[in-house]
Amino acid sequence: MHRTPVPATSSVEPGGQSTLARRLRTMLRPFWVVPALWSLFAVTLGLLAPRVDGLVPDALLPYFFPGDVEGARSVLSTIAGAMISVTGLVFSNTMVVLQLASSQFSPRVLQTFLEDRVTQHTLGVFTASFVYALTVLRSLADIGGDPVPQVAVTLSFLFVVGAVAMFLAFINHITASVGVSNVLHRGAEETRTMLARAQRADEGRAEGRPDLPDLGHQHVVVAPRSGYLDALDLGDLRTLAVRNDARIEILHPLGTFIVEGRPLAMVHGAGPPTGWDEALHRHVDLARDRSLQQDISFGLRRLVDIAERALSPGINDPTTAIQVVDQLHDLLHRMSTARDPYPVHIDAEGMPRVVTREPTFSTLLDLAVDEIAHWGRDSIQVPRRLREMLDDLEVDASPEHRQTIVAKQHQLAGAAGPAAS
Repeated sequence: MHRTPVPATSSVEPGGQSTLARRLRTMLRPFWVVPALWSLFAVTLGLLAPRVDGLVPDALLPYFFPGDVEGARSVLSTIAGAMISVTGLVFSNTMVVLQLASSQFSPRVLQTFLEDRVTQHTLGVFTASFVYALTVLRSLADIGGDPVPQVAVTLSFLFVVGAVAMFLAFINHITASVGVSNVLHRGAEETRTMLARAQRADEGRAEGRPDLPDLGHQHVVVAPRSGYLDALDLGDLRTLAVRNDARIEILHPLGTFIVEGRPLAMVHGAGPPTGWDEALHRHVDLARDRSLQQDISFGLRRLVDIAERALSPGINDPTTAIQVVDQLHDLLHRMSTARDPYPVHIDAEGMPRVVTREPTFSTLLDLAVDEIAHWGRDSIQVPRRLREMLDDLEVDASPEHRQTIVAKQHQLAGAAGPAAS
């Protein structure tokens, strides 16, 4: 008997992300969110601070602003003007760094710089200092014979001190962040973190290759809009399948661009299609850009793009390409010593509930090696470093991956033969 699909509650599988966590991450990702939260905090503080002067003990008053209304107005006006000027400087420096990163490395590393918390908090502190000064300045307009809000004016000094400290930290951070070693390390570290999270999530997968029984009726869920398949809420999808005694099959690997109206997933044992499309769309993220939420191949793609840019005739920097291979070496070593995850996610009783399309080690090795080998074939350093990497990977690789590595070694040797002749 058919049961009406029931939306899954927000559950987190080991190493995965719930719908709530993913939406919260998406909300906090835009560059303007942190400065906006700082500004909201500043407005709230600016409205409350003038009201707490009466709560300060008389013994502490000498440590607060001692001037009159005109002095307070002058101080706050100066702070507001200075803060908005330096905010423009911080924003300009950020734009220069983004332009440099895009032209020197790859446009796909821009998201890393835009999500940089030091830059966001620096801009937020300066914006908050400006907004706070204006808010307190407004309270002085109709102050009449009331005493000057000493606490509120003194807090503006503290905002300035904090802004200066953040500016110094920002200059140090921004100059270091555009170094090629830091860019590569950060990109690789983000991929390592995602890889570790994916490996922890393997406990929700089948160990072997369980049979996928025929559950009867099949319903195809189409993409509601065009976009990149960016993330899956696997825990929620599994819960949804269990509640409806169905099996959900995702038809594309993460990172695939799917056109609106084309098949996105297939539900086995769905019964009549009522409600399935809306339920699945809530737990499948189609984004305008690929990201490092769950897409491991995108982490490799960003590094490979940097190497290709470095090997282009206009830049001709094979040493940077070698540094990219160094980071790829570490990532591939982690992958080669682990088994390929079988893309079947089971429930507590061992029944297959979600089937995904997972990149294999062979696919990821091709992505990491082939393009760099092609564009670096005329370099002395690049082919030699790639051979060293593959030789080292073969030593510790699991048996299921060793043959893949050996085949890649033969492929590179065959490509080098005609070139050498």
